[in-house]
Amino acid sequence: MTARSVAMTIDQVAVRFGGLVAISDMSFTVGEGEIVSLIGPNGAGKTTAFNVMTGFLTPSAGRVTYQGTTLTGLKPHEIADLGLIRTFQRTSVFPNDTVYDNLLIGLHRQGRVRLLDAILGLPGARASERRLRQRASELIEWVGLERRAYDTAGSLSYGEQRLVGVALALAAEPSMLLLDEPVSGMNASETHRFVELIRSIRDRGITILLVEHDMPMVMTVSDRIVVLNYGRIIAEGTPDVIRNDPAVIEAYLGHGAARA
Repeated sequence: MTARSVAMTIDQVAVRFGGLVAISDMSFTVGEGEIVSLIGPNGAGKTTAFNVMTGFLTPSAGRVTYQGTTLTGLKPHEIADLGLIRTFQRTSVFPNDTVYDNLLIGLHRQGRVRLLDAILGLPGARASERRLRQRASELIEWVGLERRAYDTAGSLSYGEQRLVGVALALAAEPSMLLLDEPVSGMNASETHRFVELIRSIRDRGITILLVEHDMPMVMTVSDRIVVLNYGRIIAEGTPDVIRNDPAVIEAYLGHGAARA
């Protein structure tokens, strides 16, 4: 992978909480347009790594760069403004509002219309509103929820609510998307559709890094896989390489969780 094709670089990142080492000397890259999965047993350090990449946690050592910009020390909203958008394990929707209205709320910041113009119904405000409504419909269709668009978000299954979360992330127009356990709570059919969604997101030029425990899904969708155990990278490679790596097999079968 050439330097020009690298989207994100994680360079010798370490995270310590007092005497506890959560991540040690973590280094890997994510290429433009790649689907990379970060996996490992419970407590391996995956969520901690995501928190470092997205500004929710400052590393004790090392740095993260994205498209040539150092992220270390930036606040989460500053990192999001660079096009790096993250989803979370827990769903976060407005349960009493429709799926469509949830998307409109998420898109509101992109309207850039002055409050007075909106109140007066000036032409610029009306045009912006039409664009936002069209974009909300497009996003709902993209994630496959068009039949549930006018149902309240709280009436959706857990897996469907995860899709609303992804649609909200896509509303921010990311250049890179970080998905934290995106198929958690989904059945086999929903997971299969989500794999197709991830591929469609990548096909539109969005780089993807995901944390996931569903190994069949990871092996199906990933271009490369990075494996963490006890805060250290123990393997990196294609799904075929990782599937047969003795260190990975040992990590999953040989001992239990240690740290989150």
